[in-house]
Amino acid sequence: MSPSTDLAPLLERFFTRRLMQERRVSPHTIGSYRDTFRLFLKFAEQRLHKAPCRLLFEDVDAPLVTAFLDHLEKQRSLSVRSRNLRLTAVHSFFRYMAYELPTHSAQIQRVLAIPSKRFTRTLVRFLTRPEVDALLAAPDQRTWIGRRDHAFILTAVQTGLRLSEITAATREDLLLGTGAHIRVIGKGRKERCTPLAKPTVAVLKAWLRQPPRGDGRLLFPNVKGGRLSVHGVQYMLAKHAANATSVCSSLKGKRVTVHLLRHTMALRLLEAGVDRAVIALWLGHESVETTQIYLEATLAMKEKALAKTVPPQGRPQLFRPGDRLLSFLNSL
Repeated sequence: MSPSTDLAPLLERFFTRRLMQERRVSPHTIGSYRDTFRLFLKFAEQRLHKAPCRLLFEDVDAPLVTAFLDHLEKQRSLSVRSRNLRLTAVHSFFRYMAYELPTHSAQIQRVLAIPSKRFTRTLVRFLTRPEVDALLAAPDQRTWIGRRDHAFILTAVQTGLRLSEITAATREDLLLGTGAHIRVIGKGRKERCTPLAKPTVAVLKAWLRQPPRGDGRLLFPNVKGGRLSVHGVQYMLAKHAANATSVCSSLKGKRVTVHLLRHTMALRLLEAGVDRAVIALWLGHESVETTQIYLEATLAMKEKALAKTVPPQGRPQLFRPGDRLLSFLNSL
């Protein structure tokens, strides 16, 4: 008896069995994949005139997936990077289907063959020391929210934690005695400990003396004691960055995020001569190659490298006009 090819139970098993039970992916990954298939099912319903619950696996072929990706770029104005992330979710589902429906291997391989698009990789952005100092001075520390924001920003820029890691951190994750550090569960459910500098320890000790909100577990709760949302953190950073521009004008126009503070910490370590393998461990990177992007970001390190070289001895020469035909071809 051939297995059912109804899409609904296959997709349900992909999320519950494959992602949640077998791979135990993070809630962030679940949310990203969920949003991808929400968009895809709505697109398929409009294109095929079939309700999502009536779709068959055979309906999800390579032309439909390609049309969906084009729709994301042209109609929804998604960036190439975001388009590739949606394709990653579809590819993950089809790799699982290779085990569930081996009889459909030809269809599966055609979808898996859809390539990611190449895109221009921009330089990593980061904050300078004066910009970080101005940002840290922006919160009004006479208020509870100001003291929380100051401690949050200092911890983020000193540890390089991801947004999901720092908002999920609890008071129990802190060790502020000898060998002070913060313990987090990062990507791939990997546990890591990040050391804390003495100034950060002093600020966190003062912060922990504040009356807790909610159940008192979270290290940086919102005003009601719950977990800070993505939008809540972005509002916080945008507000303080705007206030800090009066002290440091170079912050004007910069979008300050937790990821930007993470980049800032990575570049500080790199400029201090810390080995890339150590930086990868510090940031929780899967591979040392991921840390390579920081080598391309800092002009100061390139200038130091240039200073160690012997510059070529150039000589000024008189200008001589080139051949008219070659000039024409060069202008094309």
